[in-house]
Amino acid sequence: MKLPAAVLFDMDGTLVDTEVLWWDTADEVAARLGHRLTDADAREVVGRAVADTAAHLVRVTGADAGRTEEVAAELSGSFFRRVEAGAPLRPGAGRLLAGLERAGVPFALVSASPRAVVDSVVGGSLPDVGFAFTLSADDTVRTKPHPDPYLAAAERLGVRPGACVAVEDSPDGTASAQAAGCAVLVVPSLLPVERAAGRYFADSLEDVDLAVLRDCARDRLRDHASARRGA
Repeated sequence: MKLPAAVLFDMDGTLVDTEVLWWDTADEVAARLGHRLTDADAREVVGRAVADTAAHLVRVTGADAGRTEEVAAELSGSFFRRVEAGAPLRPGAGRLLAGLERAGVPFALVSASPRAVVDSVVGGSLPDVGFAFTLSADDTVRTKPHPDPYLAAAERLGVRPGACVAVEDSPDGTASAQAAGCAVLVVPSLLPVERAAGRYFADSLEDVDLAVLRDCARDRLRDHASARRGA
């Protein structure tokens, strides 16, 4: 089997530099609720789905819980307007995607952002990229940090999750991919990601090529086989 069988990319903070846009959006909405974001809010904002961040803002500001959907809609609308204004690619992203396409390795986008945001980013920042498909938060019952998005992506590609490499930048995204059984290449952006077995790290996508991804997949399969023999 050719490795990796597929590469599954996170979007925000991994391929495109949107995490700062999302933080600014959450900070703006929080301010209207009487709260300014600090580092203590980071794990409830960075890499989280809109509904999760909305619930956090309602909780931390003491707002009426019935406003959660309203806050989520405000977050989505404000973030969408920022994304529409332009989301730059992360360094090395374009080169890596083009290399995978030339090598014939299938790759897909697996995001915790809503479908409208995914389509806007892809159409504006990644218009000619040959994704097999894009998967948004709207496409599974549960999104990151649950494993559902990566399990759904592997199933759709017809490959085993353990033969895939997921490329992520956040703790929640990393947890999602690892829980699905993927090898995870972490390229951190705003939040540090804890080192653990099955997680591989790079400082930038500029340091990543097919050989790096192949090594991640092989190491993941070898470690899994060793664990089974030791069970």
